[in-house]
Amino acid sequence: MNKFSKELIESMTEACEHAEGKPGRVRVHVVDVPDVRAIRRRLRMSQMEFARVYRIPLATIKNWEQGEAPAGRAGRRLSAGHRQAAA
Repeated sequence: MNKFSKELIESMTEACEHAEGKPGRVRVHVVDVPDVRAIRRRLRMSQMEFARVYRIPLATIKNWEQGEAPAGRAGRRLSAGHRQAAA
């Protein structure tokens, strides 16, 4: 078995152990997902206004408000807007 195969098996074993709650060497990264609806309401904007101001498609805003996590360029733009609104 080559090095890649051994590392892949080791990684999958660690992932399974982590999923089962066993302690291990796995690093866990927690990403804070902003509450899009709360941000938009705090800014007193409609979905349409919010989408226009932040240049995010209206359908994306609606998806986020239904529970889909913000991601990609639009998610970064939202996070930046959230930081500005909080200041």
